[in-house]
Amino acid sequence: MQFLIRWVLAPLVRMIWRPRVQGVQNVPPHGPVIFAANHRAAVDTAVIPLVTPRPVAFLAKAEYFTSRSLKSRLMGRFLGALGYVPVDRANAKAGLAALEAGRTVLRAGGTFGIYPEGTRSLDGRLHRGHTGVASLALSTGAVVVPVGLVGTEKVQPVGKKLPRVARVEVRFGRALDFSRYDGLEGSAAIRRAVTDEIMDAIADLSGQEYVDRYHRRPGEAAAA
Repeated sequence: MQFLIRWVLAPLVRMIWRPRVQGVQNVPPHGPVIFAANHRAAVDTAVIPLVTPRPVAFLAKAEYFTSRSLKSRLMGRFLGALGYVPVDRANAKAGLAALEAGRTVLRAGGTFGIYPEGTRSLDGRLHRGHTGVASLALSTGAVVVPVGLVGTEKVQPVGKKLPRVARVEVRFGRALDFSRYDGLEGSAAIRRAVTDEIMDAIADLSGQEYVDRYHRRPGEAAAA
């Protein structure tokens, strides 16, 4: 399955959607790396692994890996071949489980993809990042490569299940090293400073207007 995705599916996707990729030389060839990206469409999680020179682990619903239905089993095999990590999102401690899954990947020297906003942007702007990305970087020593995704919302607009053909850009920024904060993961101020630095880099790459408040989906209460 990994061979099929890397050598058949990925070239096919690149041929159809012809993504423009900038700054791929900023991706370290070895060691733990966090890809921190803006989030415009569900297809984002497929785009990044298909254009990076290294396999990228993202989180996926555990049901894809545990369900007995044929559709879910096939999806689980597909996601597993892409390097996705199963997480039970229905669990009350899903957030902690997600961070621990990321740490496991990074401590093994792998790469992990995360959207600091926590959800897709529905208004096109880049919103305040949650500090989980900083916690991962500070606890594992991983560098953070900011990623700006442009045009993916045209490939899969909100509410549409089937992707459309549209040109997208994937922009990789220079790797951010936060080793100067070694031992300070427990500081909320440091985690916020690291997260804000990452979000500033993503904003520069994506060209989005930055909003210094958490994104709220319709019906959600404001975050404290």
